[in-house]
Amino acid sequence: MQDTQIADLIAAEEKRQREGLELIPSENYVSKDVLTALGSVFTNKYSEGYPGRRYYGGQENTDPLEQLAIDRAKQLFKADHANVQPHSGAPANEAVYSAWLEPGDTVLAMELSHGGHLTHGAPVTRSAQLYNFIRYGMKNIETGEIDYDHLRELALKHKPKIILAGFSAYPRELDYEKFAAIGKEVGALLMADMAHIAGLIVGGVAKNPFDYGFHVITTTTHKTLRGPRGGLILSKGIVGNPLKKPEKTLENIPTLIDRSIFPGMQGGPHMHVIAAKAVAFREALQPEFKGYAAQIVKNAAVLAEELKKHGFNLVTGGTSNHLILADVYKSFGIDGGVAETALDAIGLTLNKNAVADDTLPPFRPSGIRLGTPAITTRGFKEEHMSQLADWMKQAVDKRDDERALQEIRKQVVEFVKSFPLPL
Repeated sequence: MQDTQIADLIAAEEKRQREGLELIPSENYVSKDVLTALGSVFTNKYSEGYPGRRYYGGQENTDPLEQLAIDRAKQLFKADHANVQPHSGAPANEAVYSAWLEPGDTVLAMELSHGGHLTHGAPVTRSAQLYNFIRYGMKNIETGEIDYDHLRELALKHKPKIILAGFSAYPRELDYEKFAAIGKEVGALLMADMAHIAGLIVGGVAKNPFDYGFHVITTTTHKTLRGPRGGLILSKGIVGNPLKKPEKTLENIPTLIDRSIFPGMQGGPHMHVIAAKAVAFREALQPEFKGYAAQIVKNAAVLAEELKKHGFNLVTGGTSNHLILADVYKSFGIDGGVAETALDAIGLTLNKNAVADDTLPPFRPSGIRLGTPAITTRGFKEEHMSQLADWMKQAVDKRDDERALQEIRKQVVEFVKSFPLPL
């Protein structure tokens, strides 16, 4: 590369990833094949529209490419339709809102501080300015149990057009059957944001909302799905012509979503990213992916127990998925930003995160969020979790001792040599 400044930064980032461990639950390492597709000549091609219905010529390779991605995504999630064009998870959610709602309509979604996502109605977002978001949360923070009785009361009172099940920092599994019963009772579209656990669903270690009558699933394609950074919308219903505006019915959801993505929100799809998505979907269809997904959950469960032994107070008492949320303010009297900085110093990357009903400000929240998708990709097993938990406790205890942190960092660098990146 002639641009030496960028080349140096790429090399530095690869070194950071190689010599440290990614514990952020929304991050993962892609395969060499995914990375190759992402850097392919498909980045040069404009392909506005959909397969067989493009606005530009020269689509003899992009059409079968996108159709492969669609077919593989449908197979993975048992969907009637897949839109593989969303650039990210946030616009995927926005597209579903736009497809089904009118300004002022109501959405029932999880409270941000109880584990929900910004795009589930946080006041600072664009969608919150357009739609009326009503929030549900946990009944018992110690166990993570959702207050489904209150959720039903809210649904009966506010008559939401969408009931949204999904999360960004919730370590347990949702009861989709209860969501579906409430949605049916009030006539709402059932939408699941599965960005965090998509890979667990296709790996068979998390429930598929489609099995319980949900109409739409949105997800990112990175995280546990281990693909490139991008979005995906899956739906049940009749697939029609996206160039013709259909009646707004549940059966027409696939076509309504297609029209919402293009021409509603996005122009030309990023075909190099769609190529990489297609590769990742094929990888997720292989038998070994089920073993990978199962190992993520096993690792997380053991890591949670090891952290508790070291005095970490865990929100909901543990985890049922890939994600752990620890209240370090309650545990050690420090905020999540302090813990994040100390762990960064030893090469363990995670993120500060609010906990339920947090009394600290957003940039100094009480918690940290971590998970096991990326370290599982590198080959970590249950027996390695005690070492991780021990390093985390050491980093917290010695957070003001720069020399001690450097010594721990050397231990981490040496240890991870046995777990190479998948490049």
